[in-house]
Amino acid sequence: MATKTIMLNCAAGMSTSLLVKKMQEAAKAQGKDYEIFACPASEADNKLANQEINCVLLGPQVGYMKADFEKKLEGTGIPMGVIPMQDYGMMNGKKVLEFADSLMA
Repeated sequence: MATKTIMLNCAAGMSTSLLVKKMQEAAKAQGKDYEIFACPASEADNKLANQEINCVLLGPQVGYMKADFEKKLEGTGIPMGVIPMQDYGMMNGKKVLEFADSLMA
């Protein structure tokens, strides 16, 4: 069982899957037992209802949905943030993992 679960949301779940792989590699290298997965923003409600999520990250391309996600997560204590464009573009899994960790701190 993973100690933390991080959900990345994007438009279709495709581009983010490479970033998920890079984040998983970074977590493993740091000895962290994290479950990290990507899903389309349209499936977020279902995932939030059926899974224990510790952090929600939005891809820059769905950053405009930030207010919607803030409403969804209101009262849950689940931190949420928009992945910085540069880290997303460079597929910098280590930096995005650090960003998620900072949100969960």
